[in-house]
Amino acid sequence: MAHPKRKISKTRRDKRRTHYKLTAPAIGKCPNCGEIKRHHTACTSCGYYNGRVILTKTIST
Repeated sequence: MAHPKRKISKTRRDKRRTHYKLTAPAIGKCPNCGEIKRHHTACTSCGYYNGRVILTKTIST
């Protein structure tokens, strides 16, 4: 089994891990109702995407 010859310093270890990070999701305003929504998804409040109704809300009583 292979063993490291020298200890890897914390700086070298952290340099290798610089690309392991989360990216924030792209968000914008819905052009129909003005609510904040994620890009390329239907609006959860009004149901519009690309100027058309995609989702319809049903009211249960």
